[in-house]
Amino acid sequence: MFDLDLWKEILSALKKNRMRSFMTAFGVFWGIFMLIIMSGAGKALENGVMDGIRAFASNSAFFWTERTSVPYKGFQRGRRWIYSNTDIEYIKANVSDIEYLSPRLFGPNANSGDNTIRGKKTGSFNIYGDYPEFFKIDPWTPLQGRLINEIDIMHSRKVVNIGERVVEVMFDEGEDPIGQYLKINGVYFQVVGVIKGETRVNIGGGRKPETIIMPFTTMQKTYNFGDDVHFFSVTSKPGVPVSSLETRLKELLKKRHNIAPDDLQAVGSFNIEVEWKKYMGLFNGIQILTWIVGIGTLMAGVIGVSNIMLVIIKERTQEIGIQRAIGATPGKVILHIVAESVFLTVIAGYIGLALGVGILELLNMALEANAGNADDIFFRQPEVSFQMAVGALSVLVISGIFAGLIPARRAVSIKPIDALRDE
Repeated sequence: MFDLDLWKEILSALKKNRMRSFMTAFGVFWGIFMLIIMSGAGKALENGVMDGIRAFASNSAFFWTERTSVPYKGFQRGRRWIYSNTDIEYIKANVSDIEYLSPRLFGPNANSGDNTIRGKKTGSFNIYGDYPEFFKIDPWTPLQGRLINEIDIMHSRKVVNIGERVVEVMFDEGEDPIGQYLKINGVYFQVVGVIKGETRVNIGGGRKPETIIMPFTTMQKTYNFGDDVHFFSVTSKPGVPVSSLETRLKELLKKRHNIAPDDLQAVGSFNIEVEWKKYMGLFNGIQILTWIVGIGTLMAGVIGVSNIMLVIIKERTQEIGIQRAIGATPGKVILHIVAESVFLTVIAGYIGLALGVGILELLNMALEANAGNADDIFFRQPEVSFQMAVGALSVLVISGIFAGLIPARRAVSIKPIDALRDE
């Protein structure tokens, strides 16, 4: 394979028909280029979507109420109902497989008009009432100050955690918000922490940087919610599938609130375990489809290489006959043809691989340069793994060998005397 004369002959043969060599190589180039681009784009979509839920506790489930859809025990269908503090206490007392349970209240959202005032500044934000346990289910990082804690809950303190966008709108640049006051729906609250969500999904809607979180008990008392609970989330203990916990809680809540056991609408819920499996199945399917399409395109290019090699052998029949007549063995003839096929395939494929990786890197740099609205981006870090690149190159080498074997066997099947007679 490292015979200098052999490689000189290969380069000479390719130079004689440069346009044909280029068009032959282009099919292979395009196949590997598209494989890399599609794989990188699929990975970028996976990174963007999965980053939105990756930090969620994977054993968590979330529950809310809907209208009933089945009449039951004298109640008509379409009945409205809502969770209460007693439901939360009942669940804690009767379900032992729960690790964390956190109720939530929904205040005004960002679409309901200005709900926050500070001096001459006004803003419209999403407002929630939470327990500290919620931060263990949907993690938030304190950038300044602290998170809401149990003492805040116990004493119903008028304190809040605020998102980054709230700071930008309500405070001057460089101003320290910690210890300052915001008037939220007519009531003053002290800022005790600036927080950033580790996930993009905000349970209840809206963008996380535009969020204000206050103690659950404070919101109930301050805004006259009574003992209402709009929503709650739970995590299962280690070793307990959250899907089974979700089913048990639904059955318990239906029984407690006189809802038909076969009413599939009244108790709304979803769990991260199921959603995670759905996403992983989706992205595995995308990667498989990418490989099928990419390999198919690549194979079309390789078939083109094989066909062109057949044409080349036809043109060089006399040359092969002379080589055989002066002592060239069939193995040497096959080696020459296969080496030429592999060389053409690998060079074209390597260029396609390098260009594809380069374009993905440029795209990644462009996305990072415009990462100001990162919370809204579901396409990030397009990339291909080292294993993918090695696998692609391996496919190219194997394809090049097969692309050259058929023409090579055709060449050695011709008797030297017949080859010399060919015109």
